[in-house]
Amino acid sequence: MSDSAGPTGANEQQRSQPLRHDLEPEFRVVVRNGQRRGIRLERGFWDMLKRMATRNQATLGALVDQIAAAAGADANLTSAIRVACLHDASDENAMLRRLTSIETIKAILFACPAPAFALESTRKILTFNPPFQNLVRRQLPVGLDDDARKDMKLALDLSVADILERLRQNGNLPVGTGFVIGIGERRHRGQINAVRAPVPAPDLLLAFVVNG
Repeated sequence: MSDSAGPTGANEQQRSQPLRHDLEPEFRVVVRNGQRRGIRLERGFWDMLKRMATRNQATLGALVDQIAAAAGADANLTSAIRVACLHDASDENAMLRRLTSIETIKAILFACPAPAFALESTRKILTFNPPFQNLVRRQLPVGLDDDARKDMKLALDLSVADILERLRQNGNLPVGTGFVIGIGERRHRGQINAVRAPVPAPDLLLAFVVNG
């Protein structure tokens, strides 16, 4: 008998519980302007409908009425509701992808008046804003053309892994650490506040220079 069979089975059972709950059908009567509709839907779709209604500041009955009107009199209402939920989830996912894109990270950095940059887990600077470029030119001084960026070295008092772990523990409150940037024989030391960038992958830090 395998020692790992028990825990693995328990984990699989825990993961399946939310799915089983969402799959359970539930019959409800929805009322709108005196019209009663009896609808049987899986609980997962009822939960999505409630979120949609709350976001649109509408009652559940008003939302179902809108879906029914858009689908037409000959449409199957439960099917129309499921499709409406899927379209809403797809639209929400598309919006989240835009908000968690590298383009959004660049926009955040460019909107910041202080020197700032995005840092990969390998300590490679992915992108930076004009104030950071001005800082490098003033302190080193060199331009940040492609050749200079390849030669620029960055060192942190804390490792990226340590920063990410501290952010995980403290709810993504900024973590301060010292840094040193150098090109050739020139060096400049400063202080940054780092937060996790709002991207799903890979791990990316937003570093804001607070003393440098």
